[in-house]
Amino acid sequence: MNSKASSLAHWTPDQIALGQRWVRTWQAAAHALEQVRRQELRRLVPEHAVALLCGPADYRVPPRAPKLTSGLVEQQRWFMKAAGRA
Repeated sequence: MNSKASSLAHWTPDQIALGQRWVRTWQAAAHALEQVRRQELRRLVPEHAVALLCGPADYRVPPRAPKLTSGLVEQQRWFMKAAGRA
């Protein structure tokens, strides 16, 4: 068993009661704060989130714009070349 004195050993009963009240207040607030967090996430625009993380940029033009192809056609061309069929 732990033989160390409690960190609250020097607290008065009023201080302990106030600390317990503080804990209950934050426990009660936790649900409301979680609701606020979820609402903020639902309202977040993905482009705005990316800008917050990566800085402002235009993701519609190269080099950040999505590629028109996945590269699969290029990969198949390399496979055919390696197999001696092209």
